[in-house]
Amino acid sequence: MKLSKKWLNDYVQIDVPEREYSEKMTMSGSKVEGWEETCSELDRVVVGRILSVEKHPDADKLVVCKVDAGEAEPIQIVTAATNVFPGAAVPVALHKSTLHGGKRIEKGKLRGVESDGMFCSVAELGVTVHDFPTAIEDGILIIDENEYEAVPGTDIRKALGLDDTVVEFEITSNRPDCLSVIGLARETAATFGLDATYPHIDAEEYAGSDVNDYISVEVRDADLCPRYSAAVVKDIKIAPSPRWMRERLRASGLRPINNIVDITNFVMLEYGQPMHAFDRSTLKEGRIVVRRAADGESITTLDGGEHPLDSATLVIADGERPVALAGVMGGENTEIRDTTETVVFESANFNGAAVRKAAKKMGLRTDSSARFEKGLDSRNTLPALVRALQLVETLGAGTVVKGIIDVDNADYAPRRMKLDAGWINGFLGTDIPVEEMRDILSDIDFGIDGDEIIVPSFRGDVECAADVAEEIVRFFGYNNIGDTMMKGEASAHGYTDLELFRKRLHTSAVSLGLFETLTYSFVSPKYFDKIRLPQDSPLRNCLKISNPLGEDTSVMRTTLIPSALEVVARNCSRGVTAGKLYEEGTVYIPTEEGKLPLEKKRVIVTVFGADAEFFAFKGVIEALLADLSISGAKYAAESGNPTFHPGRCAVITKDGETLGVMGEIHPLTSQYWDIEVPVFVADLDEEVMLKLRKPITDYKRLPKYPAITRDLALVCDESVAAGDLHDVITEAGGNILESVRLFDVYRGKGVEEGKKSMAYNLVLRASDHTLTDAEAEAAVAKILRKLEAAGATLRS
Repeated sequence: MKLSKKWLNDYVQIDVPEREYSEKMTMSGSKVEGWEETCSELDRVVVGRILSVEKHPDADKLVVCKVDAGEAEPIQIVTAATNVFPGAAVPVALHKSTLHGGKRIEKGKLRGVESDGMFCSVAELGVTVHDFPTAIEDGILIIDENEYEAVPGTDIRKALGLDDTVVEFEITSNRPDCLSVIGLARETAATFGLDATYPHIDAEEYAGSDVNDYISVEVRDADLCPRYSAAVVKDIKIAPSPRWMRERLRASGLRPINNIVDITNFVMLEYGQPMHAFDRSTLKEGRIVVRRAADGESITTLDGGEHPLDSATLVIADGERPVALAGVMGGENTEIRDTTETVVFESANFNGAAVRKAAKKMGLRTDSSARFEKGLDSRNTLPALVRALQLVETLGAGTVVKGIIDVDNADYAPRRMKLDAGWINGFLGTDIPVEEMRDILSDIDFGIDGDEIIVPSFRGDVECAADVAEEIVRFFGYNNIGDTMMKGEASAHGYTDLELFRKRLHTSAVSLGLFETLTYSFVSPKYFDKIRLPQDSPLRNCLKISNPLGEDTSVMRTTLIPSALEVVARNCSRGVTAGKLYEEGTVYIPTEEGKLPLEKKRVIVTVFGADAEFFAFKGVIEALLADLSISGAKYAAESGNPTFHPGRCAVITKDGETLGVMGEIHPLTSQYWDIEVPVFVADLDEEVMLKLRKPITDYKRLPKYPAITRDLALVCDESVAAGDLHDVITEAGGNILESVRLFDVYRGKGVEEGKKSMAYNLVLRASDHTLTDAEAEAAVAKILRKLEAAGATLRS
């Protein structure tokens, strides 16, 4: 937002250096990006009066002028301009002057005649013919002495009103009220403790019903247009705007056009309320209808662009067709022309989100849409409209028709909040008297009613006590807040069981040579097919993201296996064909509709490579569980999971609880991921692991007495699981059986078809004496009897 200091001084008389002004405004919440003096490049350019014009002796297209430039003697200037004449007041660039763009001017000779400077056109001053309506593009600027005081020698910036200072503010999206001169004047007055004077607005001055003879207004979509105000001006006299209006528009970055258009732009800048003017004669049936566009309609906007419309776009229409994009830009079919006789002024409030979507869709970013999309005050439409009517009368631009049409569906009710000085001071760490708080809030137009404050309609961002405290402290001064010692009790807190478990998990995984990975929680729904998940699997019931970046990230994962395989596939495609990985990740299980999903942590371990082998991988999982104090886990063969190899998959359980599943990925699954090496995956439930872990590790003394070892080669049916025989041996061995380890599985010569030989190593030891051979043999005999009952015999 660009703020003209001249314009600001119309409301607040302030005379402080620009740096001080900028610093204080920034500290009170209105951040200043910088400031600049308009046309500051102009140096030694003054007003001159042409005393005489004579032909150049040696050039037909040049003339020699004597000019009064405010110096002791007239100066001589040679020019080719054809619009100069004696008595004309013109801008004169003196010897060693600087023009717009940094162009330097020095005296010299033109065809043998001395020239002490140069006359200037509007372009050389850095302005346009729109700023000076009497000027011409290809000639010298002749100063209109009906508007400007042309005293020879006067600095041209001062003479032509180019000596303004423009301060640029960065306005945050929650403060659209500061996208106006009045809003920044209010902030300035409160910051510097000054009085502010604003235009007097009285809608009753324009009361009447004559306006209904000219137009009717219908708002069909009140949700997108909470308020629509309109008025009519007849007997329009299109003319240039007066000097003061042109100067303020120019300083604010807008190009003056004509009095009617300039009034709408002036009010937009002054009040922050965008306006639009329609040529009444072009409105079919004299109707204004605020509605959604019909599919297939189109509009040609003021910039000449043609835009197709759909039902998501709000338009202003007449009795037949759209005539404006609501809040964005007017239509070419109703623009103000030199022949316009009657004008309809629009001052409306539109839904900010709808305006932003429309502007983005059409590729039109305007001053109007930039304001509407931030959410404007619906109570501002009528004051802005009345101000425009006042300006019409002030400028003599037409006759205001009595009556204003105001369709108000905003249902506005002022927000009331208690002013709790004690809470605010405690919150801020200050000791501000309640009366000072009241004064601060009053200065920024908050109402005071007893111990309550009434939030002004233009401050929709003030919603709670903390917002009120912010308003107070920014004018009280952040630098005035005293030092406060930190308060509170220091209490000792350790890690929770879950935190300790996770620390141990990561330490154990890394100690086993695993590298941690981190993958996205949102995946592609195609991943379920790539891991050969059955169509009726509950894991296919997943949460769909409403605004995904693409199909590949459109659902929340219910299993970590696709994420692990994606990592393996990416590594293999880059030449890394072996590795050990793990991830502690979250899966998202949908619950009841409308409720948040169940977020569960799972641990996935992945080993891949040409040398990867099932039992070695099982050893990694066993070591991980053991290090997490989870002992006694059982591994049962699983053949019904299509993701895994049917003969190399196991479900891990303990005490009736399922810890997870492990095994080799099915070759078809690997083929879907373009993986050519064996991949082993273990998918573990962290919650169950935490539940089954032994919280305290038992201390076990080193043995005092020697052990006796025995190896048993057992023959059994193929269907007998090694884990089942392990359990039989453990139970039969009793207290003296220290450990059991399977070290060989054999099929072949010497073993019947349909059978297999499994060799176990037994370590026997007594804790209170040296074990004798007789005791050991008795224990082994008992074990063999139990094994025989289980279908396993000693291999001969």
